Amino acid sequence: MDGREVYEEDPKTDAGARTVSLDSHTVQALKWHRFQQDKDRKEWGSAWLETGRAFTRENGEMLHPANVTRWFIELYEEIGLPPIRLHDLRHGVATLAHAAGADLKDIQEMLDHS
Repeated sequence: MDGREVYEEDPKTDAGARTVSLDSHTVQALKWHRFQQDKDRKEWGSAWLETGRAFTRENGEMLHPANVTRWFIELYEEIGLPPIRLHDLRHGVATLAHAAGADLKDIQEMLDHS
């Protein structure tokens, strides 16, 4: 493996498969994104690569995780934010949820912590 190959498989246990709760604004943004992606799919016609993914290149091709990470870094550097890992961001959201009064058990489940 050269470090660029993406390896995927189903979760090893049922606990590895998770449902993610989304707020209404995120759901609306995802619906808009899907609408735009459907337009791309029609424009590309038979050249569209159907991956079943929500976020793709304009031709449906899978985004490589290393590129997504690079784009994330470029964005936070461009706007002057300090470096942050996506794992840290997840815990930051948990901190905000706690400050907003979310139940600790719900936050624990959100983070998938025992």
